[in-house]
Amino acid sequence: MGFKFQKRIKLGKNIGINISKSGVTPSYRSKKGSISTKGYSIKTGISGLTYRKGFSKSKNNGCLVILMVFLILGSLTIIAQL
Repeated sequence: MGFKFQKRIKLGKNIGINISKSGVTPSYRSKKGSISTKGYSIKTGISGLTYRKGFSKSKNNGCLVILMVFLILGSLTIIAQL
């Protein structure tokens, strides 16, 4: 069994950067789930049960656009609260 390294740095209320052995990825989290350039997860409402789906390499460009929209909207809401 190998070692696993993962660190999350919060940049705002719902925005963060995930750092792991495989690289650095931005992510957006909400009450319903999270989305990043590597995939998404949806919370089911049952404690400890989450559905996760990864994106294939060829679909990352579309996901990156969606993630950037979420990051911009999240940033605008943080700025609006100030």
